[in-house]
This record gives sequence, structure tokens and C-alpha cells, in this order.
Amino acid sequence: QVQLVESGGGLVQTGGSLRLSCTASVNILEFNTMNWYRQIPGNQRELVASINIGGSINYADSVKDRFTISRDIQARTLYLEMASLKPEDAAVYYCKANILRKDYWGQGTQVTVSS
Repeated sequence: QVQLVESGGGLVQTGGSLRLSCTASVNILEFNTMNWYRQIPGNQRELVASINIGGSINYADSVKDRFTISRDIQARTLYLEMASLKPEDAAVYYCKANILRKDYWGQGTQVTVSS
């Protein structure tokens, strides 16, 4: 059973930084892709960053040069380093992993950015 557990959310001031973690119950190299999404109430989930099995990385334009996605294979953990946070970055952040054409989601972690 694949499980993803996010952590690291919280309250931060504008311009601050946070690091989100997503720890998997399986070897993360089994996943074709791992992604970070975010969702504001009433809106669809937005893809923030992704990394594939080969290590190729993509970011949404809104977070380029501020957010960094990375992974620690030994720790079975995906990270999202967020810097220069803005009020519009506030959302629930979700980790998603894809394996064998099936998507798995974590429970989400809340990020709040005060102005």
C-alpha cells in the first residue's frame, strides 16, 4: 500500500521560507513522477513542481526561482523548499506520486503567509 505523508507547513511572514516534506511508504524510485500541488478553497489544485524518475524537474511559472523541488532517495522523501513566500502562495500543499498509471495523494499540509 502506497502512502504519502506531508509535513512542514505552517505560518510564515511574507518573504519567509518553509520546507515541506513528503515521505513515502515505498522506494520513491518506483514512482514515475512525484509532484507538489497546492489548492486554495474554491479553486482547482494547481501543479507547483514536479520531478520524474530520471530527475528532470519542472516548475509553475509562479514559483520559478523561488521554490526548489528535491528528493532524498534513502529517506524516501520529496521536498519543496519555498523561499520569498508571498501571500498568494498560501494554500494547502499536496504531494502526489504516480506509479503504474495510478496516482497517490498525501493528506496535505497548510501553508499560511501573513502580509
